[in-house]
Amino acid sequence: QVQLVESGGGLVQAGGSLRLSCAASGLTRSAYNMGWFRQAPGKEREFVAGRHWSGSTYYADSVKGRFIISRDNAKATVTLQMNSLRPEDTAVYHCAADLNYPMTSPDYWGQGTQVTVSP
Repeated sequence: QVQLVESGGGLVQAGGSLRLSCAASGLTRSAYNMGWFRQAPGKEREFVAGRHWSGSTYYADSVKGRFIISRDNAKATVTLQMNSLRPEDTAVYHCAADLNYPMTSPDYWGQGTQVTVSP
């Protein structure tokens, strides 16, 4: 019923930028915390960036200063602007929605979009 659809992934060289978008549908209200997680092959899923429904944002130390999360409630979208990309950023990026804060166990997940950063 609830759908989160990511887009914007692709292949980019180190130092480049990508902008991911997440289109949400089926959410009953805007009170969900929205964020991004990523998972590389053989690695556990890790938190990347999140935005509390009230407006506060928070980032993993590994991406702080390089990534920016934003949200447009009117359009029911959340974006992740990724700058100064590094090969270690390569992963499948998933959009997520969570009624709880912080985002430790999201209620809904998108299917993900692949981001590959070449050296």
